[in-house]
Amino acid sequence: MYSLLLAVIYLIFISLGLPDSLLGSGWPTMQVAFGVPSSYAGYVSMAISFMTIISALISPRMIRKIHTKWIVIASIMLTVMGLIGFSFSRSYAMLFLFVVPYGLGAGAIDASVNHYVANHYSSSIMNFLHCFYGVGAVISPCIMAQALKAARWNEGYRWTAYIQMGILLVCVLSLPLWKQNEAAAEEKNRDSAGIRETLKVPGVVLTLVAFFAYCSGEATCFLWTPSYFAGTRDGLSDETIASFGSLIFGGLMLGRLISGFISNRLGDRRLIRIGITIELIGILLVILPAKSYVIAAIGFVVIGAGMGPVYPAIQHMAPANFGKKYSAAVIGLQMASAYVGSTFMPMVFGHLQQHIGIGIMPSYLLLFALINIGLLERAYIVLKKQNR
Repeated sequence: MYSLLLAVIYLIFISLGLPDSLLGSGWPTMQVAFGVPSSYAGYVSMAISFMTIISALISPRMIRKIHTKWIVIASIMLTVMGLIGFSFSRSYAMLFLFVVPYGLGAGAIDASVNHYVANHYSSSIMNFLHCFYGVGAVISPCIMAQALKAARWNEGYRWTAYIQMGILLVCVLSLPLWKQNEAAAEEKNRDSAGIRETLKVPGVVLTLVAFFAYCSGEATCFLWTPSYFAGTRDGLSDETIASFGSLIFGGLMLGRLISGFISNRLGDRRLIRIGITIELIGILLVILPAKSYVIAAIGFVVIGAGMGPVYPAIQHMAPANFGKKYSAAVIGLQMASAYVGSTFMPMVFGHLQQHIGIGIMPSYLLLFALINIGLLERAYIVLKKQNR
């Protein structure tokens, strides 16, 4: 039963990753079809992320009242609606009709399942969980590339929706498996703190801003990596450019897979430090003035590998750093903070690259990597003083 439930949870995170890389992979072609500037991808991404912020902020209350399994079922249904809606969109404006279910579904899954795993499973399981998110995020650019080759970008969204429907069916069939932790989870959730009370806990705000910085860099990579190659390398086909959307996700998956084997031994904090160091090395590879796209492609994989353990480690530390009473609210706030970064910073980058050039992307990523590690180190100092 334990192994079966864990397999379902991993599958849920594959479903979470599937929609996230479609926009970045399909946008160079979608932009032409809709007749809009390249920076307009940022507005769609911002709208999706805005809905996830709302979903994340209400997640602590949802977790207290609704079991995780029902949140997951409802959320996957919402993402299916969003994907189908995107696939039938015939104009840029139509996309905004479907960002509501698209974003609400993703945010609810992310916050609820992360809270469930942080409280019931080890750091190793958390890293493997987010590795499977990377599996989903790597698959969807390949789906989009195949759709561009065989049909149109619309089919990329539609085919992904069909996969989500299959995952939804598995989740419905697996409902009895959740009973093993149900009573204990409900007892813990009833005693959890609210958002206002949690914001007053020392160190919480620092981790929120650090998480904002991390997700600002991550989301910029998600959205703009294919466009970076389109703008800095000549002679690449649309299918090849679309497939570059999987570079960062492949790196994330690799980083989280490796972290899953070593995280229990190294601990979350050391894993974050190692990860950000690797991320910085990847940024330097992208900066190198090589004519071939291969070095830059390797650089983005290395960036993803470095980023890999950071997200799950910050999430997994929440109960240990702030106590189980505050963990649901902390994780909900972290998700909201993450999606604020995902909402605004890819859009900000979109405007910057339109006026300065997309070649500034490595410098943009470097800034957020340094903010992320700096604020996390400061939070550790605050927590150490608090626990004396």
